Amino acid sequence: MRATAIAHPNVALAKYWGKRAIPGNVPATPSISVSLGGLQTRTTVELDPSLTKDVLTLNGALADSTRASALLDEVRALAGITAFARIESHNDFPTASGLASSASGFAALARAAVTAMGVSVDDRELSRIARRASASAARSVFGGFVALGTEDNAAAEPVESAAHVTVVVAAVTLGPKLQSSTSGMEHCRATSPYYDAWVADAPRVAAEIRAALAAGDLERVGVAAEASALRMHACMMASAPALLYFQPATLDLLARVRALRAEGVAAWATIDAGPHVKVLCAPRDATRVAEKLAPSAVRTIIAHVGGPARVVE
Repeated sequence: MRATAIAHPNVALAKYWGKRAIPGNVPATPSISVSLGGLQTRTTVELDPSLTKDVLTLNGALADSTRASALLDEVRALAGITAFARIESHNDFPTASGLASSASGFAALARAAVTAMGVSVDDRELSRIARRASASAARSVFGGFVALGTEDNAAAEPVESAAHVTVVVAAVTLGPKLQSSTSGMEHCRATSPYYDAWVADAPRVAAEIRAALAAGDLERVGVAAEASALRMHACMMASAPALLYFQPATLDLLARVRALRAEGVAAWATIDAGPHVKVLCAPRDATRVAEKLAPSAVRTIIAHVGGPARVVE
């Protein structure tokens, strides 16, 4: 009745931003991501019949267990048990800051929970369970490159890639972001005049990135990924009041990425709902890219393509 799992966060190349107006936390836009093997969440679930509610410890401190309990309730229903759990989770990278800690966190929780409760589900069903807690967590169930659609009961699925990609993560702060993605998406949907155009254009960009990965064309992947990120943030900035995740260092990092390209280095930026910049490049260029970004970052991480959520204890 105890299990420990690890999962990696992911960065979306084709961005997910917005939810469909149906139950189940279903994305409004298709997305394609890559798992970040240099970062991970480690989560332990231990059932304890003496508890009267679930208890979550995150990075050593008690935390709100509402979303974690909702996920565990699904697994408890499948297992036919009622016991509450102690959940201990730790991220080896900044939490709630725009580095997809919710993706790795809920993917690790889902994997640990089904194992601790003896529930047998395939990866697609585990992906659906994780998605209902955090849509991006559906992608972190799988390793490598992963797609998530917008169908009513969406599950993520692996995407074949012939492209060799390394992601250099440039973190600009170690603290949490000012507005969560969930509330930011709703604010953007309700107030941005660009939101409908964003949703309409996103499937075309996702299809371009899928095709470019299959062809092994890193430049096509990078150009489309950078466009997806900047269009998403343009949609946010047009909200009323403006939703602005960028910090001064974010803009400086973007300028550094453009300078790298001017120097002949194949490098493209992507930015999730936060201030950090992730740079796609060929593995051979990763060290040079990290050195170029370091003056504007508080931490740089060279992330290889990571594997799936898995049980380790």
